[in-house]
Parts: sequence; structure tokens; C-alpha cells
Amino acid sequence: MLSTLPASNLSGCLPTMHSSAVSKLAFFNSVTGDGSKIPDYRVLDAFGAPIEGAEVPEISEQFARRLYENMQLLSTLDDILCSAQRQGRIPFYSLTLISLKYGEEATVIGSAAALADDDEVLSQYRETGVLLWRGFTLDGIMAQVFGNHEDSCKGRQIAVHYGSKQHHFHAVSSPLATQIPQAAGVGFALKRDPARRSKNIACVFFGEGAASEGDFHAGMLLASTVPSPTLFLARNNGFAISTPNSQQFYGDGISARGPGYGVETVRVDGNDVLAVMNAVMEARRLCLEGGRAVLVEMMTYRVGHHSTSDDSYAYRERQEVEDRKRNDNPIMRFRLFMESQGWWNESDEQELLFRLRRDVIKALKRAETVKKPGLEDMFTDVYAEEPWNIREQREELMALLKKYGQVWEPWQNELGTFKNGG
Repeated sequence: MLSTLPASNLSGCLPTMHSSAVSKLAFFNSVTGDGSKIPDYRVLDAFGAPIEGAEVPEISEQFARRLYENMQLLSTLDDILCSAQRQGRIPFYSLTLISLKYGEEATVIGSAAALADDDEVLSQYRETGVLLWRGFTLDGIMAQVFGNHEDSCKGRQIAVHYGSKQHHFHAVSSPLATQIPQAAGVGFALKRDPARRSKNIACVFFGEGAASEGDFHAGMLLASTVPSPTLFLARNNGFAISTPNSQQFYGDGISARGPGYGVETVRVDGNDVLAVMNAVMEARRLCLEGGRAVLVEMMTYRVGHHSTSDDSYAYRERQEVEDRKRNDNPIMRFRLFMESQGWWNESDEQELLFRLRRDVIKALKRAETVKKPGLEDMFTDVYAEEPWNIREQREELMALLKKYGQVWEPWQNELGTFKNGG
């Protein structure tokens, strides 16, 4: 059977891929063309000075202070809530930055500053800073961590699994990477909405460990081929709990995967808040203009433990951590930049640290006194109409409370901790 393709296509092009045909056999293992590693985009060096040729964003002193104060607030939150867990005041805490004094503050706050406040965010559980940047209060943070009746999730989530419809922050799920394909779907929904298709994107945060899950590939494939304006923000901090990068993948990080899906990709120094902000701002623009996915890999280092259930010194040297804290500190880098602009000094630093610690401790102590959600909240919000089995369970509990709630001392004491006495 004769082909109907033009002769030029037959001789020099593979028709299904539009790639040229060559006579020389050559394998490749790099997206850069020359075999080099993908470069890191950076604005500030480790001493807070702009590197040669860098485009420093035009920001005001007020905006710079806001960036810095939010970075310090995250570090303060981690320190105090981690201590509260060790004291038995809360049952669990997953460090929002994996910080314990300096970690991923620049990746979170730089990203938050670059997004629109009504962009839809699907996070892992390290992005508390996005919520705080958008106006979520410390009382709201503490309500969720303690699971009291002021928590918008009504105490049903474990600590650090925030959600806020008002702040366009989708509720966190514990299973790894489930938010990634969901984000591709959210992006597609935004694209179909006439009021938001040229205004908003979906933004999903995840660690490099989550990128080893099948959900990462499903989300990337969907957002690149359907397509949808979905921004993939990968935090590459060196460890998936106790598994180092060297045992997670053999390729050149997460960035190398983007071109395989036809996705615009950039790798950025995740400890440089201005570089992160620039990169995410441009990535967001590309998302909106092209209506398809963009991938940003933010290179940082996990200074602290994975969570309060982890001891990272069992699988890495303490000296390694101390060296990174001293030599590649995102907070100190930006502080030095601000000082060079005449926007910050030691007096400002001490006043800020005192105020943040005071405010966080005040919110924590207040949350400890707020009662738990009412017991009736266990049976609501799942079904539009209450099914028979849920109704039976609710009625059985009410009968037991009526029978024993006021006569058995352990129940009497416990019911007193719930809103409206249970």
C-alpha cells in the first residue's frame, strides 16, 4: 500500500513525533543537551548580595519586612509547637518547615508572595506560611493543632492538616501525593469557569519524595495533555523522611522530568526568597497565558527532623546539619540583603523575635482553654441526608450519655471538655 505522506516526511521526519530522522545511533541522558546538570536560578548569594546579572525584584521596604517577618514567624511556630508536643500538650506535630531554626522558609513565603490570594492551593503539610500570608490567624492555626471547636475542620484532622475555603486553601490529606492529580483537576475546572479561566491557577506543593509516587506522573500527564493551568511546586529538600536523594532517583532531580511531559520547567535556589518569588511569579504567568502546566523545582535542605516522630540523627551526621544551618541559611541571607538596603538592624531583629514569640505563646495558651467540638459534630457534614446507620450510631451514643454521663465520674470529667458539655 502506498503512503499518502509527502516525500519530505517519509525521508526526514518521524510523522508521529515530528522529530527528525538521523543515521547516527546516539543515546542521551540529559535535558540540557551538553550533559551538564540543570542550573539553579538564583538572585542573592549566601551573603545576601545580588549575584552578577541577577534581576532583583522591585520591592518596597514594607514588602521586604513582610517577607522577612513571615519567614521568622514560621520558624517561631515550629520551635514552640514542637516543644508543646514534647511537653504532651498536643499529640503530634509535623514541622511546617522542617525547620528547628532555618529550613524551608524561603520556598514557602517566596511562593506565597508570588501567587494571587485567590489562586487555589493544594498543599502537602509544610505550607502553613501560605495560609499566614493570606491572613489566616495564629488563633486559627492553634485551633486546628488542638482540634478545638473553633477549628474549621471541627477537630477531625490531625495536626497541621489545615484547610480554609475563605483562603482558597484545600484541606490537607495525609496520604502522600494525592493532592497532585487533584490539583490538575482543579486547574481544569478553573479553565472551564469563564469568571476565572484567565485569572486564577491551581498550585500544588509536594516534596521530592512525593514525586516518586504514581500520582505525580498522573497529575503531570493530565495537566500537560488536557491541559490545565496547574503550577507544580516541588520542594527538593534532600530527604524523603529517612531516604536521601541518592536512593530516591538516579536522574537529575525533579526538573528533568518536566520536559518529558512537555512542561515548561525551572530549577530555583529554594533558600533565596527573591529567586523563588521571581520564578513562581513567572511560572504563574506562563500557566495563565498557556493554559497548561508549569513545573518549578525549589532546591533546599531539610534542617530539622521530618516530624516529632522522627530522629534524623539516626541516618545523617549532626555536623552535616550544623554546617548547612550555618552556611546556607535562608533567613540570614535575606536579613543581610535587607541590612544592605538600610531596611533592618539588630534592634529590629530583637523586637521582632520578642513579638513573634509572645504572640505565638499567647495563641497557644488561649487554644488550650477552648473546648472541643460538640459530640454531635461527629455525625455531620459527610452526607446530604443522614443515613440510617449513622442515625442509629448517633442515637446509641446519646442514650449512653443520658444514662452514664452525669453519674460516672470519668465521663463527667471528659464531657466537661466538650462544647456545651458534649
